[in-house]
Amino acid sequence: MLDIKLIETARKNIAGVADTTPLTKSQNLSEQYQADIWLKREDLQKVRSYKIRGAYNKISQLTTEEQAQGVVCASAGNHAQGVAYACQKLEIKGKIFMPHTTPKQKVNQVRMFGKDQVKVILSGDNFDIAYEDALLESRQNQHVFIHPFDDELVMAGQGTTAAEILEQAIESPEIIFVPVGGGGLAAGMGSYLKTILPACQIVGVEPAGAPAMKKSLEAGAVITLDEIEKFVDGAAVKRVGDQTFAICREILDDMLLVPEGKVCTTMLKLYNEEAMVVEPAGALTIAALDFYREHIKGKRVVCVVSGGNNDIIRMEDIKERSLLYEGLKHYFIIRFPQRAGTLKEFLVNVLGPDDDITRFEYTKKNNRENGPALVGIELKHKNDFEALLERMRRYHINYQELRDYPDIFNLLV
Repeated sequence: MLDIKLIETARKNIAGVADTTPLTKSQNLSEQYQADIWLKREDLQKVRSYKIRGAYNKISQLTTEEQAQGVVCASAGNHAQGVAYACQKLEIKGKIFMPHTTPKQKVNQVRMFGKDQVKVILSGDNFDIAYEDALLESRQNQHVFIHPFDDELVMAGQGTTAAEILEQAIESPEIIFVPVGGGGLAAGMGSYLKTILPACQIVGVEPAGAPAMKKSLEAGAVITLDEIEKFVDGAAVKRVGDQTFAICREILDDMLLVPEGKVCTTMLKLYNEEAMVVEPAGALTIAALDFYREHIKGKRVVCVVSGGNNDIIRMEDIKERSLLYEGLKHYFIIRFPQRAGTLKEFLVNVLGPDDDITRFEYTKKNNRENGPALVGIELKHKNDFEALLERMRRYHINYQELRDYPDIFNLLV
């Protein structure tokens, strides 16, 4: 584990730069899960994520010579914003490599925070490519590389989040849920918590499509995933850090995976019920509560809301993924007989009173007996699905559910 003196020093370094974010009780979540649930609101940080803590702590401790050389980093967004803010504050030149797939909102935020001190370079289609390009730039031009997670001073900065929680909590938390990407936040917070409050249980949470830490813990060594789902961009990496893995192996009491669709459902609920705008990674820990319901009952629980950098143009995708995960939306290829009245019969006989067609694509070809149509149907209740299929069978509808054909399904949604 990290020496907590590093974390105590980091608190002094970031004082007046990173905000002391609120620890707020969620009445809705507490009632829903019959527990005492508090949210550590890192989404309210200056750069809308905890990443400013580690980035500023690292950069502020560079020597005068290192600062003159400038810094470089790779990031899918939040670490980049922390580095950009630190460069602008300390008047240090920085180059920031970001994947082309980074949401535009995050790219624009980096430029805003860095102003004339920072140059943004879009590179590759994922973090790993941007990371390699940033390392090459660092070697070729002697810039100091600011790692997003696998660095003691970065981890120490992130660990200040735990120090704040223990100061703010009315009673000591019994379980803390921490999002895990590369592992820097978990390693920093875990080092502090296991030193000061060893009885506190620390649960790491990863997106199901990018289980780099969980797979590494199971293997007993750091492994690199071949492919990942990049939707939860703030916590989706193919490989965790060597140092973060060594610490997380020691301090994590459990490791959970949360499906991306569940993350989307949680983001929408937080917006509608708590007036909170969070990014996918920021919703991970709250989404995990459903999978830990029996363990948290009656306990004092803290969920770290790691970030709020969500691009509004992603909302349609978020809603779609949520509906699919909740079983409220389904796509079919339906082969309609090419005769008058076929569609009307389908609407009258097959579609339920609360079912809604949200997508319909069909082109009539007179030389064919049947014409395939793409049909998207949204249900009001999940349990309506079996009744819908039963009516399709009863009226001899020739259909294929696209969930059975992943390549076509993914092309559509």
